[in-house]
Amino acid sequence: MSVSSLIINSPYEMPTHHWSQDANGRVAKKVEGRRPAAYEMYDTRNNTRRVELLETVNRVRQRVDHWRADGWPGITLVTRALLEHWAAKGEWIADERRWEGGPRPYPFYFCQLEAIETLIWWLEAPADYRQGVFLRGDGGVWERICSKMATGSGKTTVMGLIATWQTLNALQYPKDRRFSQAIFVVAPGLTVKSRLQVLLPGDEHNVYDEFSMCPNEAMRQRLNQMEIVVENWHTLMPLKEPTRSVVKKGAESDEAFTRRVLGGLAGFKDIVVINDEAHHAYRKPAEQKIGKQEAARLGIDLEEATRWIEGLDRIHKTRRIRRCFDLSATPFAPTGKTNTEAGLYEWVISDFGLNDAIEAGLVKTPRVVIRDDALSNAKSYAPKLYHLYREDEVRDDLNRKADSDEPLPQLVQNAYTILAYDWRETLHAWQAEGHTIPPVMLTVCNRTETAARIERFFNEGDCMIEGTQSPERTLRVDSKVLEKAERGESVTKDKEYAARLEEIIRASGLASDKQEDLLALKQEQQLRDLVDTVGKRHQPGQHLQNVISVAMLSEGWDAANVTHIMGLRAFTSQLLCEQVIGRGLRRVAHDLDENGHFLPEFVNVFGVPLSIFQDVGDAGEAPPVPKASVRVQVEPGRNQYEIRWPNVLRIRSILQPDLVVDWPELERLTLDPSQTPLNAEVAPSLTGLVNLDQASEIDLEKAVNDFRLQNLIFRATRKLYRELGGGFEGDKQYLAIQLIRLVEQFIASDKLSVPAAWYSDPVRRQLLIGLNIDGVVAHLSRHVRLENTTKLEPVFDEQLPIGSTAYMRPWPTTKPCQPTKRSQISHAIHDSTWEQAVFNICEKSDRVVAWAKNDHLDFVVRYLWRGSNRKFIPDFLIKLKNGKTLVLEVKGQDSDRNRAKRAAMNEWVDTINRWGGFGIWCFDTVFDPAKVRDVIEHHVESPDTVVDTN
Repeated sequence: MSVSSLIINSPYEMPTHHWSQDANGRVAKKVEGRRPAAYEMYDTRNNTRRVELLETVNRVRQRVDHWRADGWPGITLVTRALLEHWAAKGEWIADERRWEGGPRPYPFYFCQLEAIETLIWWLEAPADYRQGVFLRGDGGVWERICSKMATGSGKTTVMGLIATWQTLNALQYPKDRRFSQAIFVVAPGLTVKSRLQVLLPGDEHNVYDEFSMCPNEAMRQRLNQMEIVVENWHTLMPLKEPTRSVVKKGAESDEAFTRRVLGGLAGFKDIVVINDEAHHAYRKPAEQKIGKQEAARLGIDLEEATRWIEGLDRIHKTRRIRRCFDLSATPFAPTGKTNTEAGLYEWVISDFGLNDAIEAGLVKTPRVVIRDDALSNAKSYAPKLYHLYREDEVRDDLNRKADSDEPLPQLVQNAYTILAYDWRETLHAWQAEGHTIPPVMLTVCNRTETAARIERFFNEGDCMIEGTQSPERTLRVDSKVLEKAERGESVTKDKEYAARLEEIIRASGLASDKQEDLLALKQEQQLRDLVDTVGKRHQPGQHLQNVISVAMLSEGWDAANVTHIMGLRAFTSQLLCEQVIGRGLRRVAHDLDENGHFLPEFVNVFGVPLSIFQDVGDAGEAPPVPKASVRVQVEPGRNQYEIRWPNVLRIRSILQPDLVVDWPELERLTLDPSQTPLNAEVAPSLTGLVNLDQASEIDLEKAVNDFRLQNLIFRATRKLYRELGGGFEGDKQYLAIQLIRLVEQFIASDKLSVPAAWYSDPVRRQLLIGLNIDGVVAHLSRHVRLENTTKLEPVFDEQLPIGSTAYMRPWPTTKPCQPTKRSQISHAIHDSTWEQAVFNICEKSDRVVAWAKNDHLDFVVRYLWRGSNRKFIPDFLIKLKNGKTLVLEVKGQDSDRNRAKRAAMNEWVDTINRWGGFGIWCFDTVFDPAKVRDVIEHHVESPDTVVDTN
């Protein structure tokens, strides 16, 4: 069956459909409902395939779904706050292809939430929800619980969720033994250990801040009390006693071992262990029949597996392991049986396998591609290319010790020719798309001799496809050297292999000083640095295009540019297929379509019998090229273009009592000078007789200082306050301020009438008012009434009250973008041609001082839509020449929702401007790109809010 895309589910919702498969494991049809938890096995005796259902996991799924639907009963208040916060998605805006209103730009994947919910259910749900469910352990005395999650589905994030849940509950409920703030994370190698540093709360790129794992800042601060140690499994190995030591100290005691391994955690008991890539850690049952040769054939390190568990057992003896959370894409242990080489862990409690991840678009879609019309007869090869190693002539030839100059089997050469041709076509397509990093062809083969033959096949030009003979870009991974590097151990230097590594380093494109630094390292460290940086810009492995390995490469290998995989080894279980394919499944981009599904990306696979892949059918259609990504970051040396804003959590409405006067209804008060004496004459009087010759005048016009306007207003206010204050329930100081304003308005208005001759003389007018002050107060008081009004006040984020373009974290994008010159942000994303028009104006206009596209800046304005609180993310922040900051939104069409956003933005601007202290802000929306320049000009020239920038 040929289909356009295997992605049929949203990554953020429970799967609603799955692909059924035919007897050969190929896609048959789309089926409604979620795929049952299962894994597939191959019987090597009969060459048949069968599906093993995971009955316990399927039963647990139903219980967790029921428990979730009932509102997570039984959980602690802390856990409830976390689950509600983690489950918040916001709303999908289809026309803009983004989520809005959630606590993070993108919701958690459904598989991540299901994994943490299932663990919480196991520990916190009431007993009746867990009745009849039993998890078999691994035979040890401490509990293990395993979450099976496909490569690329976000296991590191789930570890962060586990650590958050455990720590915050342990701090809130210190006597509850289900929780612990002491967390010991064990990694399978130095590569993974380095990547897991993001689990430390103080790490610059920690997952707790990146994914907003805490509902509030108080919880985030408490999370800093987490005690966590991340170590490589090799630290669990017992110390070897020096062979030349004179003093025999004896074996390391359990207590000394614990102190050495746990370090800062040694002072704690009841420790929680998180095993990453936990399929490396299992107990070997006594009845298990598997020797070193068989283990080597299966690519298994028995010492690693047993030492890992033995070390944890020693820690349990001294400190107690409360429980262990295992995470793995392939949690199985070898059984030594010919028909089933893998036994799935019996303590798996949840499963989101590779097929689920493919159908949700979390990873690339594997597919077989035959593209050249000249190779139309290659259809007969399809079954052989599906599992090359199963063919007798291939298996017999590759499963022997052979010199590196011996040719590969003809079928393998033909397969490489087809795959290499497709790789070269992909390379050209990537280059045309603007990629500076080449696609990678990855081979996983059965033994070191085979790897050497493959390397020679390409480096000596035996491959017929031009462009594949690039020794300086072809890396053969010596599995023994890489394993030593992952353990931090030294190896004996191989001069021939060292010369190959030096050739690759010299051609890496690094600066000469960095090349010399890398060449000065030990051979194993050089190899590790090359392998770890495949596909990473400005790193040693950036130009590698062909990687040949015997082992699966280290877990944590996160190269996203693997486009072609060749498998040349036995695949007797689907989980082995997943291990190999998993190294090439990481996506380049995470773009969404209008349905909220990821756009498909592809990896072309030969020789790995994966159960689900996309077959292109007869047409041989080439897979689309993933878009080239650009790193968007704060550009050094551009502090002059920084834009700052207040981080407002919400606009609060405060109800306050106000005194008002109904001015239209207020009657005019006329002051009559004839009834108001301003002066008087006095003379001596004796027995009723007045001596006019000694008369003198008392003229109040000379007491002008006593009748100053402000003095009159104060006296009138004091009288009015005495008259009204008793019936006013609000703040008395606020009452006085309002009364002063009303008295000022009344005296200055035409409601207070005086003769024209008096009005034109300010001194006489003030005398007239002052002498009639009681009448003025009595008249005004009859028309003053109390009203409740609403005042808007911003509520700031106490932890980060000021946002800034300088705080943006670097992030990759595949969207169209251009480098900037007038912005502190290196690139601006164009979601439309209209936004590009704004880009051009902001870069060139002399009216613009600085600007930024509001992408990953965390400048948001909350608004209410259909009863829910949403986030409005305006398009642009533009600092204008006159000191204003313009918030600009570009829209193609209007809607009720957009009008709600504008109303909230206008309220935000008005509130911030009235509050003061943040400069002058303005907001505008353009529906026509031709008017952007006019809008900017309007806000620059508008006189009402212009501020002095000096």
